[in-house]
Amino acid sequence: MRRPVALRLQAALGTLALAAAAGVVLTMPETASAAAGGATGYATQNGGTTGGAGGETVRATTGTAIHQALCGRASSSTPIVIEVEGTINHGNTSKVSGDSCNTAADKIELKQVSNITIVGVGSGAVFDQLGIHIRESSNIVIQNVTVRNVKKSGSPTSNGGDAIGMESDVRNVWVDHSTLEASGGESEGYDGLFDMKDNTQYVTLSYSVLRNSGRGGLIGSSESDRSNGYVTFHHNLYENIDSRAPLLRGGVAHMYNNHYVSLNKSGINSRAGAKAKVDNNYFEDSKDVLGTFYTDEAGSWQVSGNIYDNVTWSEPGGDNNPAGPNPQSNTTVSIPYSYTLDDASCVPSVVSGTAGANKGLKVSDGSCTPQSPDPTDPGPTDPTDPTDPTDPTDPDPTDPPSGTNLSIGAGSDGSSKASGTSYGNVRDGDLGTYWSPVGTTGSVSVKWSSAQSVAKINIREAAGSEGTIGSYRVLNHDTGAVLASGSGAGVIAFSPVSLEKITFEITGASGTPKVAEFETYAG
Repeated sequence: MRRPVALRLQAALGTLALAAAAGVVLTMPETASAAAGGATGYATQNGGTTGGAGGETVRATTGTAIHQALCGRASSSTPIVIEVEGTINHGNTSKVSGDSCNTAADKIELKQVSNITIVGVGSGAVFDQLGIHIRESSNIVIQNVTVRNVKKSGSPTSNGGDAIGMESDVRNVWVDHSTLEASGGESEGYDGLFDMKDNTQYVTLSYSVLRNSGRGGLIGSSESDRSNGYVTFHHNLYENIDSRAPLLRGGVAHMYNNHYVSLNKSGINSRAGAKAKVDNNYFEDSKDVLGTFYTDEAGSWQVSGNIYDNVTWSEPGGDNNPAGPNPQSNTTVSIPYSYTLDDASCVPSVVSGTAGANKGLKVSDGSCTPQSPDPTDPGPTDPTDPTDPTDPTDPDPTDPPSGTNLSIGAGSDGSSKASGTSYGNVRDGDLGTYWSPVGTTGSVSVKWSSAQSVAKINIREAAGSEGTIGSYRVLNHDTGAVLASGSGAGVIAFSPVSLEKITFEITGASGTPKVAEFETYAG
């Protein structure tokens, strides 16, 4: 059964107690970055993405004020958080000069700068017909903003028609809880909503809405522009987009838990040697949602857990190579960061409650229920670091295993499960959920699409059931070999082995076992 999808929810951010005078940048006391919870996806790599965290916080209600804030810093890399409220347009945006900036009059220009956060606050921030351009810059956070109706032809024009565009040696950009929209395609004067080219890397687009455009966005401006990539798209809504959701040339991209509605001509277009990992997305009322299109230079994809709801597929031939009607993986993609997947079936409801500007920065924890951010949580500094107390893969920083919990983002299955429990609960980083067998014995497995080296597991029992697990065996499910045996939960080490599926088999217990987490480690 198809789920009803609420495409419009209205939930405003609370206003801040201190208001700024219109058009004037005010120096504010230092505050925590508005980027609650920290960056996700590929933006966590290459040193991470923190924007202006730790720097001065200022308020801007005009585009000129934004440029003044950039130009007023001690240097082009001095951290700054720019809180934006109101409508930013051509009428209130002008070029500002200074040693720490390189701005322009027809766009918000982030050129040759670093360590910047631009975040919408109060009643919201709308960039009306004015695009945001990032060039030769790094460590940029853009959050809780709306960018609409940016044109490359007609009047007024801005940013080549891109809502947000990145080019020329850009590194580490996180765009989160934003709304990017147009009112038509190229013939109406619009271009892409989210474009990356000329060596742009380590980018995440999360909890955002992209709609009503001919082009969702691209990674690489031509078949020869293959220096871009390492881009994550998660929990976004693509609605009423003709193509490029996104177009990927020669890079690596990870798309998970996105909701795609009315992709009119094509969707994820992996071409020119690109690799796309496409996990647990919900495609609805769309055409050719995945494949290589408009070229004979093929790309590839790894697919898992997606739902195709009323999706039609064209016939392959020439420069048209759709992945459907039964999409199968033709590559493997290794993801270096931890992430938690929502089931594809609940993606429409989760995305509708979290994605876009002015949604209260709500996120998903993998439980299919939107969660409000914790304002006291500064977010992980390194989500792959198990010593970080906010790392979802290791809630206890004193726990013996070290390294990345390989179970996060993997698959799972097992023997019959008790009512109300799930195999996925053992790999979601949440000690409050668990899997139980029917009775006192049973098995649960963690699996991957390609072989992983595993040398240690950690079995965590749910609160209140500690000590229930008695005897066990750890099995290489690929070969049936017994890797370890013993009694009691906890850390279990064995000789390193390469496998695609590992099984924890409970052969004796004092009651009904409750396995909260089945963690796996390389060593």
